[in-house]
Amino acid sequence: MIPRNRKSCKLDFTQEVVWERIYLKKKCKEVGVEKEYILYEKRLRCNSIGVFIFLHSAVTLIHCFLLIMTCQYLSIIQIDIGFYIGAALLIITVLSINFKEEIIRKHSWIMYASSVVAASLMVSVDLILHVYHKSTDNWDVGSFYDTYVIYSIYLFMPIPFIKGPLILGVFVSLSYITYFFAYLDSKHLYHMNNVVQFNQMVVDVLHYICFNMLGLFFRLMNDIIVRSSFLDRQQYVMEEIWLRSARKQEQRLLHSILPPQIARPFQEDIRSRVALAGKRRGHRSHNIKERIMAIQNHPEVSILYADVVNYTYLTTTLTVNELVTLLHDLYGRFDVAAAHFKVQRIKFLGDCYYCVAGLSRPNPDHAKCCIDLGHCMIAHIREVRSNRHLNIDMRIGVNSGSLLAGVIGAAKLQYDIWGNDVMIAGKLESTGRPGHIHISERTLGSILDNTYEILPGTEEAVNDPYLSSHNIHTFLIAAIDIKLEDYDLKGDDANSFKHLAAERTSTIERELQDEYAKLPVGTFNIRDFIRFWKKTKNKPHNMDNASRPIVDFFFLHFRDPRLEYNYMRQPDYMLKYSILLAWFVGISLIYIQLVYHDSGNLCYYVNIIVFTTMTVPLFITWFKKMCYWRYKKDSHNFSKWACTIFRIAEFMQGNLISRLCIYMSTIIGYFGVISVVLVDCDQEEFQVRHIEDKLYHYEPDLFMCFHPWVLTNMACLMIGMSVIFTRIPWMVKIIVSVLEGLTYVIIMFFQFEYVIHHSKTTNPYFLSEYAHSYIIAITIVSFYLMERQAEFNSKVNYNWRVELLKKQQDAVITNKSITILLQNILPAHVVSVYLTSIARHELYYEDYQMVAVMFASLQNFVLDLANLRVLNEIITEFDKILYYYRKDYLVEKIKIVGCTYMAACGLDPRFSGHIDGHNNNSIIKEVARAQRFLAAFQNQSNVEGVRNEVVFILTTFALDLLRTLWMCSSVYNKLPIDRGVFSADMSIGISCGEVMAGVVGASQVHYDIWGNPVNMASRMDSTGVSGHIHITQETAVILRGYGIECNYRGMTFVKGRGVLPTYFVGIDEDYEFRNTPEFYNRPTVNIVTRKRQDNDDIDDIDR
Repeated sequence: MIPRNRKSCKLDFTQEVVWERIYLKKKCKEVGVEKEYILYEKRLRCNSIGVFIFLHSAVTLIHCFLLIMTCQYLSIIQIDIGFYIGAALLIITVLSINFKEEIIRKHSWIMYASSVVAASLMVSVDLILHVYHKSTDNWDVGSFYDTYVIYSIYLFMPIPFIKGPLILGVFVSLSYITYFFAYLDSKHLYHMNNVVQFNQMVVDVLHYICFNMLGLFFRLMNDIIVRSSFLDRQQYVMEEIWLRSARKQEQRLLHSILPPQIARPFQEDIRSRVALAGKRRGHRSHNIKERIMAIQNHPEVSILYADVVNYTYLTTTLTVNELVTLLHDLYGRFDVAAAHFKVQRIKFLGDCYYCVAGLSRPNPDHAKCCIDLGHCMIAHIREVRSNRHLNIDMRIGVNSGSLLAGVIGAAKLQYDIWGNDVMIAGKLESTGRPGHIHISERTLGSILDNTYEILPGTEEAVNDPYLSSHNIHTFLIAAIDIKLEDYDLKGDDANSFKHLAAERTSTIERELQDEYAKLPVGTFNIRDFIRFWKKTKNKPHNMDNASRPIVDFFFLHFRDPRLEYNYMRQPDYMLKYSILLAWFVGISLIYIQLVYHDSGNLCYYVNIIVFTTMTVPLFITWFKKMCYWRYKKDSHNFSKWACTIFRIAEFMQGNLISRLCIYMSTIIGYFGVISVVLVDCDQEEFQVRHIEDKLYHYEPDLFMCFHPWVLTNMACLMIGMSVIFTRIPWMVKIIVSVLEGLTYVIIMFFQFEYVIHHSKTTNPYFLSEYAHSYIIAITIVSFYLMERQAEFNSKVNYNWRVELLKKQQDAVITNKSITILLQNILPAHVVSVYLTSIARHELYYEDYQMVAVMFASLQNFVLDLANLRVLNEIITEFDKILYYYRKDYLVEKIKIVGCTYMAACGLDPRFSGHIDGHNNNSIIKEVARAQRFLAAFQNQSNVEGVRNEVVFILTTFALDLLRTLWMCSSVYNKLPIDRGVFSADMSIGISCGEVMAGVVGASQVHYDIWGNPVNMASRMDSTGVSGHIHITQETAVILRGYGIECNYRGMTFVKGRGVLPTYFVGIDEDYEFRNTPEFYNRPTVNIVTRKRQDNDDIDDIDR
C-alpha cells in the first residue's frame, strides 16, 4: 500500500509483481517446478479437448439439423452437411490422440500437429464450400468457421503456451483475409486505390486482430492464474510435508515428557492456548486454575531403579565433553534397551535412571521385562567400562506393585511416579549390590518363567528402617553373561530428532509428484462424474458434505457462502490488463463505427464520451506500472499527485463495486458505439434502395444502412470482452453476455429484420437471421465454456491460497507448540542451540563457572492420591513464582522428584546483560539494593559480582517459595479438609560453583546438570531443617557480601564429602531476610507475593 504522506511517497509494487507472468515464470524456474508445470499445462490443454469435442459435436449437429429443417432444397446443402460431419469426425479423431498422456509426454509435437490439422480442416471446409457454391450455384455465402476457429485455437486446442496458439491464430486470420481479399478483388468489389474499400479491408483485419487479442488475453491470464495456482500448490505441499514432520516432532517431544496415554489432553491444551493467545494478540490467559491434572492409577507394574556406582567421582574428574558423551552413550543405550523390553523410562536423576514395565499397556510379564532390562543395562555398562577404562558399575533395584503416575505443576511439565512401591524400589537400589539386581519378594513371585539364579538379599536391606517397617524381604539376582548382539538393540532413527530433516527431504519429491498428478484439470471430468454419480446412487442418504465438491457444478460458486464472499472481495491485480484490452476493443469499435457512420454531432459526442470513460481508468491503472518500470531500480519519492493516482488505482483494484462500475461503463460504452450505427439506419429507405438495386442491377451501397455481419462481429467482440474481463463475478458476466446476445438478436429480428434477412448467409437457402443468431449463440457458449474453465482455475487458486494460509497458521501454532514443549524440556536459551546441534549430529553441552543450585523438599508428605492433588496445587503456585524469576532473572526449573523441587540460576549466558533492566518489579528493586550494598562494602570485579549474583537471586527465589508455602498453609487451614493431608514443612538446600549441563538420551531427550554444586545442594536439602535454607560455606560467604545474615549451624556430615561447616540463611518470623549490621536503610519488601496480589493470573504460554 502507498503510505499517506501529504508531500511525497514511495512506490510499493510488491503485491502486483507476484501477478506478473515474468515473475511467476521466473519463480517456477527458481523453485524447480517449471518442468512439472509444463506437464500440467499439457494436461490442462488435453482436458480442454474433451470440452471442445463436446462443443464442436453440438455445433455441427445443431447446424446440420437447422440446415435440414429450414432449407428448401436439400440437394444443394447435402455437400455442406457431408463436409461438416466428415470434418467433425476427422477433427475428433485427430484430437483424440491427445488423450494418450504417455504418448504426449514422449511426443509433444503431436499436440501442435493435431491442433494445426484441426484448425486447417475447419478453414478448408469454409473456403471449399465458398468456392463450390459460388462456382456451381452462384451463391456468395459467408464463412461460418472464421471466428469460431479462432475461439477454438485459443480456448480449446491442445497446443500449449502462448506462442503456438498466437502463430496458429494469426495464420488462420491471414488465410481468411488473403482468400477473401484475393477473391473479392477479382470480382471488383475491393479496390486498394479506393479509400472506402481500403477501410472495409481494415475493418475485417481489425475484427481478426481483436478476436486474436481476446484469445491471447485468455491464454495470458490463464497462464498467470494457473502458474500462481501451481506455485501455491507446491508451497502447500511443502507446508504439508513440513507440518506433518513438525507434528511428528511435536508428538515425539511431547512423548519425551509424557507417555502417549496422557499426552493428548496436554497437546490439545497447549495448541488451544497458543491459538487463543494469537487471537488475543498478547492478552493474558485467565484460565490458569483450570490446568489439566492427569494422574492415573496403575495396579500391576514393576519399577526399576538403576544407579551408576562411582558417579560422584566421574563428575569431578571428567570434562564436560567427556561426561556428556558418557551419559549420552549410557542413557541412549538404556533408552533403546527399555524400548526393546517394553519398559517405559520415566526420567533421569543425575546418575539414577528409573523406569516402569506395564505402564503404557498392561503386561502380565512386567517383572521379567524389568529384570531382563536390568541384565542388559549391566552388560551395557560393563561394555562401556571396558571401552572407556572407567571404574563404574550398576546397582539395580526392582519392585512390583502399584503406583500413581502423571504430571503436576504448571511449568516444565514432567511425567513422574509416586507411591509406596516406588519408594521401595528406590530403597532396593540404594541397598543393593553393584552388578546385581536387587528384587523384592513380590517381584520374585511375579516372574512367570523363573530361570534366574536367586541369592539372598543384602544386609543393608535387612537393616533399612523403611524396608523393615513394610516387611519387605529381598533377593539378589546375579548378573548373567549376555551377548548384546543377540538383541536387536539398534537405535530407531525414526525416533531420533535428527532423522526428521532427512526423512522430510526424502519424501518431498515423491509427494510433490503425487500431488501434481492429482491436480484438477477442469470443472468436468467424465471419470470423476461417473464415480460421483455411482456414489450418489448407491448412498443417496449418506452423502456427507465432505464428499461434495467445494464448487457447485453448474454455477461454480463456493458452497461455503463466506468463502464465496471473501473470494469476490479479493483485489484484482490484473485489472490493468483487462482495461487495456477493453480500451483497444473500444477503439476498434469506434473506428469501425466511423467507417460506416462518420457524420453528425451525436456520433462525435458519443465517441468522445466513450473514449474518455475508457482512457481515464487506463491511465490511472497503468500510471503505477509505468512508474515502476521507470524507477524500479531506484528509490524515488513521488509527488502528491502521483501518490493520489496510486491510491486511486489501489482502490479500483481492491474494491469490487469500483470494478463493477468500470466493467458496466465499458459495456455501456460499447452499446453506445453500436447504437450510433443503428440509429442512423432508415430501414424503409434501405428497403426501397435495395429493391431498386435488384431491379436495375445497381451496385449495392454498403453505407446505405449498416453492414449486418460487421455489426454481428462487433456484437461478438462485445460479448467476448464482457466474459473475459477479470475478477468480475462469474454469474454477472454470464448474465450480461446472455442479455447482450438476446438484446442484439431481438433488435435484429424485430427492428432490422429486413436488413438482416437480405444480408449474406453461411449456407444456401439458410436464413440469414438464423445464421447471425447461431454465430451469436456459438460465441456465447464458447466464451461461457472458456470462462467456466478460467473461473474454475481462479477459484481453485483462491481455495488453495486459503488452505495454504490455514496450513501456515497451523504451522505457526505447531512451531510455537514445539517451542513450548522444548522449553518444557530445555532452558529457553538452549532450544535454538540444541536444534542446531542435532542438525549437525553433535552433542549439546555447556560448562558454567558459577551456577546456583537449589533443592526444596516438602517434609512428612505421604504421596497418596489426596496428597498429590495438594502437591499439584503447591507446585503450581511455585511455578507461578518461577514465572517472574524465569522472565526477569532466568531462573530455570530443572525437575521435580517426588516432593522435591529443583531449580538453578546462571545457566543462561544472557544473565549478565539481562539483570540490570529498569523495571518496577520488586525483585529487580531488591537486587538493585543488594548490588549497591555489594559495591559499597566489597572490592570485587564486575564479572565476579555478576557471577555471584546468581546465588543471591536463587536464595531470594527460595525465600519466596517459603512465603508461598506459608500462604498455601494459611488457605488450607481455613478449608474443611483433613489436617493430616497437608503439612507446611519444607527444607531447602542451596549450593553454588562450577556446573556442567547437557542434553542426553535417545528416544527421550533430557536436559540435566551435573557437578559438585548439584550434589552438595541435594545433601544440604536432605540434611537440612524444615523452614530453613541450608547452605554451604561458599554460599554463605557470597550472601553475606549482599548484606544477608547467615547463621553458622555447625559441622554437618555430608555423604561423599565427610564433615563440613554449613549455615542457615537468616530469616525472621515475617519471612524476610535478616541483614548484617552493615546493611542500612533497607526497606522491607515482600518480593513476589505482593506483586501477585495485583497479578492473579499469568499467561502460561510464554513459559
